[in-house]
Amino acid sequence: MSKGCALGLALLLIAAVPAFAQPGVGQPPPPSPPAAASPSSPVPWSSLNPRQQQLLQKFGDKWNTLPPERQQALARGSERWLSMSAQQKDLASQRFRKFRSLPPQQKEMVRQRWQKFRSLPPDQQAAVRDNYRKFRALPQQQRQQLRQRWNGATPAERQQMLQNLRERRMNRQGPRAMPPMQRRAPPGERRRRR
Repeated sequence: MSKGCALGLALLLIAAVPAFAQPGVGQPPPPSPPAAASPSSPVPWSSLNPRQQQLLQKFGDKWNTLPPERQQALARGSERWLSMSAQQKDLASQRFRKFRSLPPQQKEMVRQRWQKFRSLPPDQQAAVRDNYRKFRALPQQQRQQLRQRWNGATPAERQQMLQNLRERRMNRQGPRAMPPMQRRAPPGERRRRR
């Protein structure tokens, strides 16, 4: 697999996985499992609803031997899966198959990037998702050109490209911090203008 293809796939996985972690537009967030309040508390099998138990049936016999963190992750994942549309499930399955076919080094790289993404504040995560959606909306040829330009750039050139992107975004959005100050005329001048 080429370096560019691997980068594209890693970006795809990093940006796509969090999208499924969020509720769909107009959908309420799925309920949390009752025992997931603290990170080290186990999730009782009986606290899972019947659909979750059916989905996780291969873990049923050994559920109590799993670490609590794994139980919680499986419970959350099953909730997300059950709340997805058929199209979302198909897309998630495709991406999971692609991930499983990666060599171990690339899987580790994707995991590290996922952890880095998860450590970002929510507004930065939203910006990453938005940028990914915009990238995917570009024509295939333009995406390929951007990948080639990125892959051919030095680290300093990449930093400059990112800085230029930030500046363009700020220019489009305008200053956010404070509204422009309006100059007030001195008291004597205000009377003359009336």
